[in-house]
Amino acid sequence: MRSRYSAYAVGDLDHVFRTWHPRTRPEHLTDDPGTTWTGLEILGTTEGGPGDQHGEVEFAAHYETRAGAGVLRERSRFEKRAGRWVYVDGVVDGQGDLLL
Repeated sequence: MRSRYSAYAVGDLDHVFRTWHPRTRPEHLTDDPGTTWTGLEILGTTEGGPGDQHGEVEFAAHYETRAGAGVLRERSRFEKRAGRWVYVDGVVDGQGDLLL
């Protein structure tokens, strides 16, 4: 999760793409130069330890745009593939519950 946030913050979309599950990732990613990511808070985790194959991370990502400051809250699911964690999908706060 932290590496994906950092990749978004510095515009490394190749890393974001490589760490996205091939079944759910979009064909193309685009950077939003009008957004500056300013901080990440990990609010909670479920599973995702060394012996797990699935995990969930709830986070708040803070950002700034011309319109002002904002926060993206999401509950993300990750899956281990070939020994590496990849992002599967997530639910942005206010869009319902994510079931594992």
